[in-house]
Amino acid sequence: MAEAPVPILMYHSVATAPNEATRALSVAPEAFAEQMALIDELGLTPVNTAELAASWRSGSALPDRPVLITFDDGYEGVHRHALPVLAKHGYASTLFVSTGWIRGAYDTGGGLDTMLDWDQVREIAHGGCEIGGHSHTHPQLDQLDDDRLRTELVRCREIVTEQLGSVPASFAYPYGYSSRRVRQAVREAGYAQALAVGNGLARRRQGPYALHRVTVRRSTDATEFARLLEGRAIPPNFARDRALTKGYAVLRRVRQVRRKAIRSRV
Repeated sequence: MAEAPVPILMYHSVATAPNEATRALSVAPEAFAEQMALIDELGLTPVNTAELAASWRSGSALPDRPVLITFDDGYEGVHRHALPVLAKHGYASTLFVSTGWIRGAYDTGGGLDTMLDWDQVREIAHGGCEIGGHSHTHPQLDQLDDDRLRTELVRCREIVTEQLGSVPASFAYPYGYSSRRVRQAVREAGYAQALAVGNGLARRRQGPYALHRVTVRRSTDATEFARLLEGRAIPPNFARDRALTKGYAVLRRVRQVRRKAIRSRV
């Protein structure tokens, strides 16, 4: 029997007063707390990315009604606002860090808002959160040449390993985009699984390097969140996001082909 689809929630900033760059993909602390309480009320069990992928790879059992709680980039509000709520409920989660955006020795200055520092990342990890990779400088990976692509993936993995003393097994694509070449590079860099966006539920048949997530944003109300967790029809805004994601990916591939054609004529 095929495994039931699993909701993988994608969060970014959890903040009271986010800046303009992060506002749309931020969630208010009060809303985040209510969403985590709803997960408890509905009887779902959070697992992390590595646990889900390992189960689907080996056929081992997952808890009834699993859900994944994931965070991208590494915003400071994950430590300030989300960590206490996750600890209260005893929830597993995954934080995907862009290592060049984390405050400290490797900071490239690219972070879009106040970012975590490495002491905070370690606290989050010690609280039971899986730490995964999200590249070093958060570029559009499918637009990079092979050498730069490998550097982004390997540098991220090396820094997380150095800072935390454990090798990250999971990866999330910046902007949610990937290609066959990018997925192969992620595999070769040593990551065992990777998450896209897709704005749909995750299914085993998607493969370990293209698992779908759904975006939780500031406009996500309680009704939409409950529908998402219960696996019912994806609300209209998610369907619209999914269509836009696919359309933009096609447009970007066309532009990439045109650029290659122009370079070949020069």
